[in-house]
Amino acid sequence: MSVPQLLGSLLVVALVAGTAPSLPAQAGPSARQAEPNTRVPEGDRGHAATVYPDRIATSPAQDAAHGFAVAWRTQASVDAPRLEIVVAGDAPDVSAGNPRVVIAATQALETRNGRSHHHRADVDGLEADTLYAWRVQGQGTWSPWFHFRTATAGAEPLTLLYFGDTQNQNTSLATRVIRQARRQAPEAKLALFGGDLVSGGGAGLGADDDEWAEWFEAASGLPEDIATAPAAGNHEFHKVHAGTPQETPALSPHWPLSFALPRNGAPGWERTTYWFDYQGVRFVVLDGTAILNLDAGPAQAAWLDRVLAGNPHRWSVVQIHQPLYAMRSDRDYAPLRKQLAEVLRKRKVDLVLQGHDHAYGRRALDENAAVPQLVLSVVGAKQYRAGPKALGSMKPVAEDTQLFQVLKFDGEVMRYEARTATGRLYDAFELHADGDQRRLVEIEDGRIAPRRCVRQASLKGRQDRCWE
Repeated sequence: MSVPQLLGSLLVVALVAGTAPSLPAQAGPSARQAEPNTRVPEGDRGHAATVYPDRIATSPAQDAAHGFAVAWRTQASVDAPRLEIVVAGDAPDVSAGNPRVVIAATQALETRNGRSHHHRADVDGLEADTLYAWRVQGQGTWSPWFHFRTATAGAEPLTLLYFGDTQNQNTSLATRVIRQARRQAPEAKLALFGGDLVSGGGAGLGADDDEWAEWFEAASGLPEDIATAPAAGNHEFHKVHAGTPQETPALSPHWPLSFALPRNGAPGWERTTYWFDYQGVRFVVLDGTAILNLDAGPAQAAWLDRVLAGNPHRWSVVQIHQPLYAMRSDRDYAPLRKQLAEVLRKRKVDLVLQGHDHAYGRRALDENAAVPQLVLSVVGAKQYRAGPKALGSMKPVAEDTQLFQVLKFDGEVMRYEARTATGRLYDAFELHADGDQRRLVEIEDGRIAPRRCVRQASLKGRQDRCWE
């Protein structure tokens, strides 16, 4: 008799006798273990560069109405490949539009996956609010034709997405958040990332290149289609002279090659700071790691003041990886407040987007002030516990929650929404502009209940984290 027949017979006998059957014992599941940062098997080199263009990302030009830039990767046999661009049409004969050719600049990178070439093409002189078709070249092959719409010349309605730290288990767990965000706001034209895109830290060696491969896999379809503007986080740096008095952070070699960002940053920090204008909003991206660890505060603060002083637009948004106010109880970022707070007040910045402390929290820079609103959020798997100060000064707060943000600028109103990985509304507010004054309107309807961590420790036994 087969096992299923035997079990069935036992069940019939038990039902007749009025007793529960005694089934064969089965092995229980093994103890759960924390998931590794990448899905790459030991010794695998599946993320080596090939003849095909990959890791393709668009970024805004300083004047996003008239330009953008593209970064991509190929194997090392490809030098100075071409980008082709043409006004998009409805016929499949895209090249009949006589595409404009832009020759890319090329730089090499050595990683555990071998030598690769990274390319950058800057496209300028475009028409505002125009849909373009473009593609990039590999070795004897091309990428697909992608579409990219330039920004409008004026302050038209703008929807954008913000993502806090992705960092860990990007393909496994960040993918669903990014895809949910695209479903939530299919009209988004801009994506901001708050830093720590990868865990990194290995000067391009170790698992760094695999982590970057999985970030691009998780984000697939987003950086090719809409302008992508990340901040550098501390995990985009590695340690030089680690463990000695001379220990200092150095920028990962992947960072300046993975994105074609505007070259208009603070003097001395041009690779990790920049600004651009997009449909009536001025965006400024800072480097918090350099301020905290490399004495870059005065230079960045002075630069930030100059950039914001020249802002002709109604709205301004600042992006920085480390928050001005900590979420964890064992951290403080007083140097950021010392260097930046007065400029943020003086220039009446509307919103500061932050990451680093892996939880969610919102507060104003100053108590009872409408702006700047300071937002701290996280996409990825690593989840911290909020400390008492954060719980007392931020509202709402979330632990153990993957989130993304949708921002909509429309005339005199900016609407902000924080949504969970499943699309549920967690936080929402509006800023209403009256000249240079702002009125904060909290949106309570539709929010889910506050989320706190219910685990005693992470799978690795860490009590300061909820998950990792």
